[in-house]
Amino acid sequence: MASTAERMAAGVGFGAFAKAEELKKRLWFTLGALIIYRLGTYLPIPGIDPGALSDIFSQQSTGILGMFDMFSGGALGRMTIFALNIMPYITASIIMQLMTAIVPTLEQLKKDGEGGRKQINQYTRYLTVLLATVQGYGISVGLESASGVVSDPGLFFRVTTVTTLVGGTLFLMWLGEQITSRGVGNGISLIIFSGIVAEVPSALAGTLELGRTGALSAILIVALFAMMIAVIAFIVFIERSIRKIVVQYPKRQHGNKVFGGDQSFLPLKINVPGVIPPIFASSLLLMPVSVINLTGGQSGGADWLVTLNALLGRGQPLYLGIYIGLIVFFAFFYTAIVFNPQDTAENLRKYGGYVPGIRPGKPTADYLDTVLTRLTVLGAAYLSAVCILPEILISQYSVPFYFGGTSLLIVVTVTLDTVGQVQSHLLAHQYEGLVKKSKLRGRSR
Repeated sequence: MASTAERMAAGVGFGAFAKAEELKKRLWFTLGALIIYRLGTYLPIPGIDPGALSDIFSQQSTGILGMFDMFSGGALGRMTIFALNIMPYITASIIMQLMTAIVPTLEQLKKDGEGGRKQINQYTRYLTVLLATVQGYGISVGLESASGVVSDPGLFFRVTTVTTLVGGTLFLMWLGEQITSRGVGNGISLIIFSGIVAEVPSALAGTLELGRTGALSAILIVALFAMMIAVIAFIVFIERSIRKIVVQYPKRQHGNKVFGGDQSFLPLKINVPGVIPPIFASSLLLMPVSVINLTGGQSGGADWLVTLNALLGRGQPLYLGIYIGLIVFFAFFYTAIVFNPQDTAENLRKYGGYVPGIRPGKPTADYLDTVLTRLTVLGAAYLSAVCILPEILISQYSVPFYFGGTSLLIVVTVTLDTVGQVQSHLLAHQYEGLVKKSKLRGRSR
């Protein structure tokens, strides 16, 4: 006879999905929220000439502004109310997480449970407003310095632009939180995901157009798509790979019966932080460089700005070095936040579990820390390789960002996470159904 778990797993299909009313409501809410976000990416800021703005961004399509435009789903290139996207909130989250590890007061708030977490979230929102204001002002000044972009430059344009951009970022922050709590998946990740996916058809058409005009050879285009499939397969393989650490529980005898002696394992992912390091690294790198580009980083601006812009160009050693350094840093930093070897070792000791050949307590914590460090090195190398891959393609062949490693990593990782949450909701629905059936059978008896 099949076990309860097997029956639940077998029942997870279209039939179970049709009966899961709560899951369908969550999916419809998520879809509606993402549609609202996409509509907002087409609402332009008043006072801007779209033609002149398009000319500027066509020159920067393979530059760092092009990457920023990718994360914003094309909103920056169209200079819409969501031009800043969710990046100021991500940057604020990074800063607050760093401050939490440094400042004792914030560290204590983190340990205070739900109340402390809400307070830290409030500080993050305040910092988001500050960062969005600074970035919005930088963008407004940069737009005014560009010839022919702003129809009526001045104080009123700056105030309205800053207010609109800050309001758009705050709305997306709120929308992401609503998706997380009332929808399916992580709201912030899904907003970035939807922006990338929405621009893929135009990127595909642009790539095929380059092939038609002869700018890219047919062999290169075929190789590009084959590389995309290989990268996706590699990402799925790494994201699903785990390192199993065997945990043994001792046998206990009560009277004539022996209990325990079970063996389980502690799963450790190769890439513990997931897609967080590339997003964090891109966010920190895009914030200053975008302002540089818009405030004179092109030819004709200040000499030091032109030099700095050239050094931070796509495929340049300085840019690649900073990008890889940030990815590695956030891989180790976020792993340290997510997984604490000391707490894990203490919990194992408390419940009588131990790693065979390793003494409980501090030796177990040291062993887990060693294993986790080695896995993080592999994970950081994997993230760096996948994210640096498009830099070569973009600098050499002007391939769109959407076919690069960073965008594929975000799309695949968010998809896997969302599908996992959908399966969890279906299993929960199946479990509730089994519980109800068992209660009815008990009453009938």
